[in-house]
Amino acid sequence: MSIFDRLARRAHEQVIFCHDEVTGLRAIIAIHDTTLGPALGGTRMWSYASDEDALEDALRLARGMTYKSAAAGLNLGGGKAVIIGNSKADKNEMLFRSYGRFIQGVGGRYITAEDVGTSVQDMEWVRMETDFVVGISRALGGSGDPSPFTALGVFEGMKSSLKWQTGSESFEGRVVAVQGVGHVGYHLVEHLRHAGAQVLVADIDRDNLARVTRDFDGIEVVDPARIHAQGCDIFAPCALGAVINDHTLPELKCGIVAGCANNVLAEDRHAAALAERGILYAPDYVVNAGGLINVANELEGYNTDRATQAVHGIHDITTRIFEIARDEGITTAEAADTLAERRIAALQRVKDHYIARPPARLQRRV
Repeated sequence: MSIFDRLARRAHEQVIFCHDEVTGLRAIIAIHDTTLGPALGGTRMWSYASDEDALEDALRLARGMTYKSAAAGLNLGGGKAVIIGNSKADKNEMLFRSYGRFIQGVGGRYITAEDVGTSVQDMEWVRMETDFVVGISRALGGSGDPSPFTALGVFEGMKSSLKWQTGSESFEGRVVAVQGVGHVGYHLVEHLRHAGAQVLVADIDRDNLARVTRDFDGIEVVDPARIHAQGCDIFAPCALGAVINDHTLPELKCGIVAGCANNVLAEDRHAAALAERGILYAPDYVVNAGGLINVANELEGYNTDRATQAVHGIHDITTRIFEIARDEGITTAEAADTLAERRIAALQRVKDHYIARPPARLQRRV
């Protein structure tokens, strides 16, 4: 399948390949849809097995950002970028500054932020070369690390799911299995323990495990290859995507799937398979939108209270998706897409109305 066929398959608007021999930069910026506004999405740094894998990840994630922004009620489109490289060995200032110049060249159609494998420091290097970056430190007027807000949003999605499934939002006596306790997973565990949940964790990174078991009591560590198969009320995928697949799905012993990871379902059909087993799926791009909501707040002048209040709204958005799924007889994944697509279509109709703009000679000079 050609690159243009791949773009057409999911209606992507643009892909930019970035290469700088001096710094070793190899990056791909994917822009999916800009109906609602400029595409905003983080930059992931990962050691991909092939350039094809990197492109596919960028395309999938960019599309997910379109739907995430739309469902969250933001006036933003969807985009994502990947830098091919080892995030623990290949980072340096010049690489990210070179990357920032490529972003500047896109002219504002894409706004970046941190993601898996990148940090606030990396984004501050990017900011040296472009204005189109968010998720910078509070010292520079940004919002800082978005991880706590992503975790808060997932926790709100979990509360909504528990209420829908059991009639109660209480975590007392509930068991939650968290797959991945990095930046976001760590903060999610903090919310869960404070709420009284019993927490099982797994991570391939020993440092992550050491931190979470040191900072919180009552944490049980399990085999990363078997975390999905633990008996629990909620399974929370908080690492990479595609963890609900033909192999893992029959082994699930949970009532709810709700986590921080993007693209949790390996294939769309797995949403129906979960429903057939009576497992409630809280769509990932809805419940993990807290970080996006937080960094998007920077575009209006960052305010912590306003951002936090907006993230709490994920609870009601999640409930709305469950209602659509019930009322229209579709899966929760389809319901989330429906909510997002209806908002995009509605604004597209609004944009069809002609707006008169003054001639250039009458526009105010700045």
